[in-house]
Amino acid sequence: MTEASRTTGTAAVGRLAPSPTGVLHLGNARTFLLAWLSVRSRGGSLLLRVEDIDGPRVKAGAVEQTVEDLRWLGLCWDGAPSLQSERAAAHRDAVDELLRRGLAYPCVCTRREIDEAASAPHEPTPADGQVYPGTCRGRYATLAEAAARAGRAPAVRFRVDTDAVPFLDGCCGPQAGAVRGDFVIQRRDGGAAYQLAVVVDDAAQGVTEVLRADDLLPSTPRQLLLQRALGLPAPRYVHVPLLVGADGRGLSKRFGDTSLRQLRERGVTARQVCGYLGKLCKLQATAAACAPRDLLGSFDLDRLPKVALRADDHGLC
Repeated sequence: MTEASRTTGTAAVGRLAPSPTGVLHLGNARTFLLAWLSVRSRGGSLLLRVEDIDGPRVKAGAVEQTVEDLRWLGLCWDGAPSLQSERAAAHRDAVDELLRRGLAYPCVCTRREIDEAASAPHEPTPADGQVYPGTCRGRYATLAEAAARAGRAPAVRFRVDTDAVPFLDGCCGPQAGAVRGDFVIQRRDGGAAYQLAVVVDDAAQGVTEVLRADDLLPSTPRQLLLQRALGLPAPRYVHVPLLVGADGRGLSKRFGDTSLRQLRERGVTARQVCGYLGKLCKLQATAAACAPRDLLGSFDLDRLPKVALRADDHGLC
């Protein structure tokens, strides 16, 4: 597969960026539908980038299944799909630049060592997880030195010298943009971490809008920091509320009850799914079956509910 070329002009450029770590579920379908509607309603173009760099979590056949599910839903894109794994050289170049400029550094700390440092006496534990204490900052001059001295391959962390990166979200409004500690941009195996890969690839593909679920809202300040450090443009970020199950928890690819594959096996049509999601997102008054293009005229981000939506509403599940 080849990378879609950069789109020129002022028209919006969006992207569908599924991760082939399991079957797509209704929550994925809702987010991809909204991303499609947001760009297509303004006459923009849409790219498909399969984010397949999550190593062992990538499931055999999931790339093909993901593309098939998106086509079944009626979501079209411009150009050929691209695989993020084919961008490894560009990701390494970005990491090398940050290392060369002293904006990133080798880190040999294990997860256990980080947890132990964060749980030291009198050290508060943050509500959103452990914060890296900066143990390896200034410790090694190069990746080779870090590997030789530690006896294990190092990861690479980005230096964070601020507490917050405020930004305006297209759905959630003004955000304080808290940033907690130096974060990994390259794994021990040499592969790019999510935060860096998406920043580099969005810029290379000319993406001007990123619409995704709000569980990724905390990632945005980190991505903004990387864009600034690399001199890359920042797209408009739009984070929509999660689609949750009856228990109030976000839908997961581990469970099949809301997977598109299972819905198809039950005889549910793509038009029924689209109509159901249109009703759920308040883009139409009923759950009447429809195609994505039928919702273009009613699409408005301001109409979307600002709270998590239950996937069992309106009778599809």
